[in-house]
Amino acid sequence: MARAAGSRGRLGRCGLRGRCGRCGRGALLACAAWTAGWVLAAALLLRAHPGVLSERCTDEKSRRILAALCRDYRGGALVGDLCEDLCVAGKLLYRRCLYFERGKKVLQADWRGQPVVLKSEEEAFSSFPPLGLLDGQPDDGGQDFPEAELLLLAAGEVRSALGLELANGSLAPLGLGRRGPRRRGQLASLWALLQQEEFVLLSLLRGLSPHTPPVLGSCGHFYAVEHLAAGSPHHWALFPLDGAPRGDHSRARAVSGMALSFLDMVAHFDHDFSHRLHLCDIKPENFAIRSDFTAVAIDVDMAFFEPKMREILEQNCTGDEDCNFFDCFSKCDLRVHRCGAQRANSNLQVICDKIFRHWFSSPLRSPGVSLPLGRQLRAAVQECAAPGDPQGRAPRGVFSKLRRLLQAALRELQEKDK
Repeated sequence: MARAAGSRGRLGRCGLRGRCGRCGRGALLACAAWTAGWVLAAALLLRAHPGVLSERCTDEKSRRILAALCRDYRGGALVGDLCEDLCVAGKLLYRRCLYFERGKKVLQADWRGQPVVLKSEEEAFSSFPPLGLLDGQPDDGGQDFPEAELLLLAAGEVRSALGLELANGSLAPLGLGRRGPRRRGQLASLWALLQQEEFVLLSLLRGLSPHTPPVLGSCGHFYAVEHLAAGSPHHWALFPLDGAPRGDHSRARAVSGMALSFLDMVAHFDHDFSHRLHLCDIKPENFAIRSDFTAVAIDVDMAFFEPKMREILEQNCTGDEDCNFFDCFSKCDLRVHRCGAQRANSNLQVICDKIFRHWFSSPLRSPGVSLPLGRQLRAAVQECAAPGDPQGRAPRGVFSKLRRLLQAALRELQEKDK
């Protein structure tokens, strides 16, 4: 990506009311800085909340986008392991438009009988800044592009996108070592993909996480992931349970299974990588549930590893409200007017608040569970969702308590079904 590593990290909600009105003489630059911060914050707000400025999502427009992609493929400008199936063999078939938002295009397709989602942050391949080192190369050039230089450029993109310093061996999932007869198009396509942060994150997590969808392939600037039905606040259980048996006990068992998988995901993102992975936009629409009740984060545009999270949070402030970045926040140190670099709340606390409360807020939402166990479970969710220490984190031990109670609820429900 051409932008600096810190360009994305600005606060989502800022308490700026009257800020410039209080500026005295000589403070004009400070006011301008606050205004610029507001503009950047608004851009981030639009990024996290799709529908605010969405263009109309139509089949006609989607088919035009894919037709242009195939023209570029036939012209040699781009390549990818899905291009032949999409543009020649007819094995990757467009089905419907899922959404357009601020340039990002998300389409549903069938690939050899498997439902997939095609994604790109831009409509046109030409919208991505080109790889400058290809300038002057012939159309069939790029074969002699130095491998070391490519690895260096890719590492810079990963550092910009994720805040991570990775060894060359860790970049293999990005497909840097692939070579073919259309090397120039291959490098140009890879460069467009590397400028899309979700692609970079999902590619690096491929095979390492059951809680994120793997990248299945790409064509030019579009990449494919498996299609999973997203959650919605309109579902009784937040997520469609089409494959689950009917009946109150079966639904309650499904909810307990989903909740345990969310806890597994929390532990996985907290402990199984070299840095903690923070989720800053937690809502049902950004997750899906597999048929075995595994929770999957299907939209990770607002997911950050610890180094990037610290960079985003550590900003100027006059109060705690200036330190909120969607579902991630820190505290304002009024001695130096800087937000703390360490996140004050946690993935667990927000999931308890935005997901578990819906499931366990009343006895009616957990039928089949004994009254004493139901009361304990509701109390544990309330304890988890309401920050319990001065830093805003969930109380110690609440994770283990929730897991124990959910496992007990699952056993109760299974016994009643025998």
